[in-house]
Amino acid sequence: MRWNDSGVAFSRPIRWYVALLGDMVIPFEYAGVVSGNVTRGLRPYDSPEIKVASADKYFETIRAAGILLDKEERKASIVEQVNQAAALLGGQAIIEEGLLNEVTNLIEMPTAVMGGFNEEFLALPRDVLISVMKKHQRYFPVQSKVESQKSDQTFDLRPSTLLPNFIAIRNGDDLHIDIVRQGNEHVLGARFADANFFVREDIKLKLEEYRPKLSALTFHTKLGSMLDKSDRMLKLGAELAALLGYKDVALIKPVARAVYLSKADLATQMVTEMTSLQGIIGGEYALRSGEPAEVAQAVSEQYQTVPQTKIGLVVALADRLDSLVGLFAAGLAPTGAKDPFGLRRAAIGIVQPLIEQDVDFDLVEAVKQSAKTQPIEVKPEAQKQILDFLTGRLSVALKDAGYKYDVVDAVLAAQSANPAAAARAVKQLQAWVGREDWSTILPGFARCVRITRDQRDIHPVKEKHLREIEERTLYEVFNLQPTTFNGNVDAFLKVVVTLIPSINAFFDRVLVMAEDRDIMQNRLGLLQRIAALSSGVADLSKLEGF
Repeated sequence: MRWNDSGVAFSRPIRWYVALLGDMVIPFEYAGVVSGNVTRGLRPYDSPEIKVASADKYFETIRAAGILLDKEERKASIVEQVNQAAALLGGQAIIEEGLLNEVTNLIEMPTAVMGGFNEEFLALPRDVLISVMKKHQRYFPVQSKVESQKSDQTFDLRPSTLLPNFIAIRNGDDLHIDIVRQGNEHVLGARFADANFFVREDIKLKLEEYRPKLSALTFHTKLGSMLDKSDRMLKLGAELAALLGYKDVALIKPVARAVYLSKADLATQMVTEMTSLQGIIGGEYALRSGEPAEVAQAVSEQYQTVPQTKIGLVVALADRLDSLVGLFAAGLAPTGAKDPFGLRRAAIGIVQPLIEQDVDFDLVEAVKQSAKTQPIEVKPEAQKQILDFLTGRLSVALKDAGYKYDVVDAVLAAQSANPAAAARAVKQLQAWVGREDWSTILPGFARCVRITRDQRDIHPVKEKHLREIEERTLYEVFNLQPTTFNGNVDAFLKVVVTLIPSINAFFDRVLVMAEDRDIMQNRLGLLQRIAALSSGVADLSKLEGF
């Protein structure tokens, strides 16, 4: 904002500064305002002037004016008052952390205000009621104590038992609180009346009848309308279900139906008015249109970071992959802090559910399949860029989960295309790195890798060139071991542990770089075979101490 002749831009007009060192004012001027020792109190009291005698008196002076400066203290006061008010109403408040933080940062002197609304509005979908209260009015909804045991993140098909009440937080004391209550009730009633109208109009059509209307909504100029996107998702959904191993006929049909309907609610009046309800309204309207419960569930949870059902997972992956592949191909990859299309969130929404549901999935093939459906060319370099981007998000997710950076890097260097398998491997490798004998395991394997990694050719191993007993022993022990592990770190490192005594004896008594070229290459070939055991499992050279 710019509010005076100074031309200074700030989020709000700057009206005063308090700048003190002890009891001395630190003089300066900025944005046309001169510093002093006078602040102001609460707006409901006409922002009275409050003189601050000295810096060390600041907090007690502000508290004496009724203002709680400490955020956590305000937050705790709000939670306590809201819970007490809900108990008086015979229910339990729905306190969502994001809303709680927002209210805490808007209020200086919190006072709870209980209000109510017409019970006829309880016929509206539960999520509509909650969203109107939270988003538009910043109220805390109240539900029955029985319902409070349910998760707000789960699409629930049981009738809602929200109470016709809300709790608002006033910035000020309880003076004239009845007038404040009446004002809040009046505003909320109007909001609910609007929502009731939107829902009543929307349900005159079945959900599938809104799908053709998506042609009027542009997804992106290079990628077509939302209907075009929905059609691409439908083609991609079948391929993704196969990649996920979903072959049951009873599952394939509802998957196709859920993907088909997934974006239809974007054309409804309710979602146009409250975009935060996309998907949730689709699930509600799907039920009211007579769609199977599993289809409605999948439509509803498609925007959750981690969908809870198999069908919902397919819908979510089809949506996010289509956006990621299409927008990258259109030259709209995130740069620095800019990510207008939320592609980082989309990428996390691809890898996180695969990890949490522990579902094997080939990202390389999935990106290829999505590329085939796009209206513009997705070049190989763009596909690689997309996969690198997904690997980056996967790395962030695993490190945020508490795994060591070098362990994550080692595994992702070998198997980043399968997030669930990578997560399993990272968990296994971190356990190995924490073992007491790790300092004897890693160095032995590292010696095999370091001495062979500059070799351009793969050398064959011929028994006739095995001269020393130590190299014969290593060769024989190696041949008794499995050499493929399907990304399983435990299986791979158990083989390494078995080989370590023979590896150490080999390096202690055998000269690898022998003068005889055939013998030298034979020994290098043997070590190359040992070093290759980690292929597809992990690049141990990225670990600390390698």
